[in-house]
Amino acid sequence: MSKLHPIVAVTGSSGAGTTSVTTAFQHIFKREGLRPAWIEGDSFHRHDRDTMTREVESAAQAGRTLTHFGPEGNLFEALTTLFQDYGTQGTGQCRHYVHTAADALHHGAAPGSFTPWVSLPPATDLLFYEGLHGGLVTPTYNLAQHVDLLIGVVPIINLEWIQKIHRDHAVRGYSAETATQMILRRMPDYVHYICPQFSRTDINFQRIPTIDTSNPFTALDIPSNDESLVVIHIANPQKINPDFRALLEMLQGSFMSRPDTLVVPAGKNGFAMELLLTPVIARLKEQRNRARG
Repeated sequence: MSKLHPIVAVTGSSGAGTTSVTTAFQHIFKREGLRPAWIEGDSFHRHDRDTMTREVESAAQAGRTLTHFGPEGNLFEALTTLFQDYGTQGTGQCRHYVHTAADALHHGAAPGSFTPWVSLPPATDLLFYEGLHGGLVTPTYNLAQHVDLLIGVVPIINLEWIQKIHRDHAVRGYSAETATQMILRRMPDYVHYICPQFSRTDINFQRIPTIDTSNPFTALDIPSNDESLVVIHIANPQKINPDFRALLEMLQGSFMSRPDTLVVPAGKNGFAMELLLTPVIARLKEQRNRARG
């Protein structure tokens, strides 16, 4: 952790809703006058899209599992180095993973490929990471120790599967059967490398549908915000110590399920994030200013 160069990390699997947290932080950073270095976790995958497809097939033939959740599919060493370098010097090396054709036009690279490694922009106020491994800890790597604010975004598992199946069909053209096979193949790495991170977070946002999602593999659509609640668990009250009474008044329809857990309508989730996390960012900013003198 670093007072001069703080790191904020949002961890959650693809399709879990981490983008909504990113939007909330865009608002927070703008109000606080902060210039962040934005890091996408996908940019630290080990292989481009075509190579990953070949490597997955080769691994399956050899009886191994290769996924974007585990170490074989990622550059954990490079990500660790980035967190270390940013925390000590406010700099580091990054690149961008090109997701779509529109993204390709902007970056001048083919979809499914990476842009070249470059240095982070100079004079940023903090690093903001959004991806799969912000709170990763393994016998070799410990990314969580470098993070000043760690946020988990994880819908209940059936909803996560529904979102992934629908996204993979809409964006990548995968059939429901193909997406389901990917879910099954990735499950061991999900259990070992993704789930444990949510026990290290300072706060977790978990979306829960209020409609029947018993069989996620036959769901016709993704539950809407009007059909969902978000469970917000304050895991680190020393870092996040909200005025729950005030939050309940401002967030219509919300309630407390435990002394450290707030439940809000999903449509209010972005607002709740900003109310809860703005004071934490303001403190990081104040600590940084004091450390700079």
